[in-house]
Amino acid sequence: MNHMSTAAIANVSQSDHHPLHFRGKNYDFVEYTTAKNWIHGQFHDAIGGTTMPVSNPRHEKTMGHVSVSGPADIETAVASAKNAFLQWRTVPVKERSQVLYKLKALMERDLEELSWLVSHENGKVYAEAKADVLKGIECVEMGCSLANMVTGQQLDVSRGINCETTFEPLGVCAGIVPFNFPVRVPLWMLPQVLIAGNAFILKPSEQVPFGAMKLALLLKEAGLPDGVFNVVNGTRAVVEAIVDHPDIKAVGFVGSTKVAKLLYERGAKTGKRMLCLGGAKNHIVIAPDADLELTGSTVSASAYGCAGQRCMAASVVLGVGKIDHIIERTVAEAKKIRLGEDMGPIINKEAYERIVAYIDNAEKMGAKVLLDGRNAKVPGAGGYWIGPTILDNMKPEWPAACEEIFGPVLSIVRVNTIDQAIAIENKNPYGNAASIFTQSGGVARYAIERFEAGMCGVNIGVPVPREPFSFGGWNHSKFGHGDMTGMDGFRFWSRERKVTSKWAAQSDQTWMS
Repeated sequence: MNHMSTAAIANVSQSDHHPLHFRGKNYDFVEYTTAKNWIHGQFHDAIGGTTMPVSNPRHEKTMGHVSVSGPADIETAVASAKNAFLQWRTVPVKERSQVLYKLKALMERDLEELSWLVSHENGKVYAEAKADVLKGIECVEMGCSLANMVTGQQLDVSRGINCETTFEPLGVCAGIVPFNFPVRVPLWMLPQVLIAGNAFILKPSEQVPFGAMKLALLLKEAGLPDGVFNVVNGTRAVVEAIVDHPDIKAVGFVGSTKVAKLLYERGAKTGKRMLCLGGAKNHIVIAPDADLELTGSTVSASAYGCAGQRCMAASVVLGVGKIDHIIERTVAEAKKIRLGEDMGPIINKEAYERIVAYIDNAEKMGAKVLLDGRNAKVPGAGGYWIGPTILDNMKPEWPAACEEIFGPVLSIVRVNTIDQAIAIENKNPYGNAASIFTQSGGVARYAIERFEAGMCGVNIGVPVPREPFSFGGWNHSKFGHGDMTGMDGFRFWSRERKVTSKWAAQSDQTWMS
């Protein structure tokens, strides 16, 4: 295969000397740069010249700035993308995939830099930031394989008549992504978009713009033609301009359910394709026979990984019968978590205040606080910190037990039967993820077949499908059709052309010929 090896790329690279090389190698505060728009292979200030600060959540200090764009910047990006698309669509799919092979090698080369950059802009501890990047690399790897998977079909359906399908690009597409996974979530979309032959405009979260900036540089180094990938930074005005623009043919969104629903409705009215992933309230059902050690450690890791700031975090335990011994083990495991080393800060003050309000309200309503993270501190660090929190004796209708908190808070609801647990899970409006912990295959199958959730687990706390299996929930966790990753993602960013051919008259005709 004609692509550069990881070693070869590393030998020729001068990335460590690039002016935008991120030099942080620990949690010490590092000032960085301004994340500008990336249009046609170059950085540009927003047309209005406005910027806003980007804060390092661990230190609550400004590490850089980000351009604040408007509709005019989207117009410029779309114009560039439209021109680039005309050439990119003619590139054979096998050649498109070579860019992804090189991108994978470059990301592996720069793994440490990318990981520390994510840690500083997002607040994740290093291990979690590295996992974000590694998962992104896995998504790129999946994209590399797509060239061998999207072959279409053909069949002689009658005498002298052949039908075939091909996958054709849509044109200019766009993605709007959240703060919690600055590298991974853009790469849920980008490989499928590029392999399909589209041009792409990415709108990263204004809170974490630097991961997208680095992806732009790496894609250019990997040989992607200018204009095929563009980044436009900003806030609501940019999002609305993307969704409204008539030349953007498809939009992927990951964020809250409220915004996902609004954008889906707004975009669908224009006739463009919309796939919008929303929030979640993920339930873990614990049966009395669940393995003590596996359940306690796994539930804790699920609830408090990334400080609970992920849509797949466990947020409600539905305890069936006598499970106090498992709850005690979960509390013990949560107490082992070291703030600043195992778990990072909350992204900003607004999120911190929202999470604390949920805990306060639950306590006032009668919840028993088994573990209280409201007064957590990290010596020498600024930012907003909340430690692992466990609320027992919760009622399923209480806000902390039924609304998405997006923080390190685990609610425990007690029930008597598996059916009661399933009913509570199914009554919640979300349908992202649900798991059951049990040693009984029959009980596990019974629950899995009845959960109203698109991603389910058995003795798994975070049932995220690995590539090539696709990511996506049900109900109010997703608006649109299909999933964001895997082959579903490729189908979303492409369209099937059906061709029926006949080249000669047949002497033995049928009604079809």
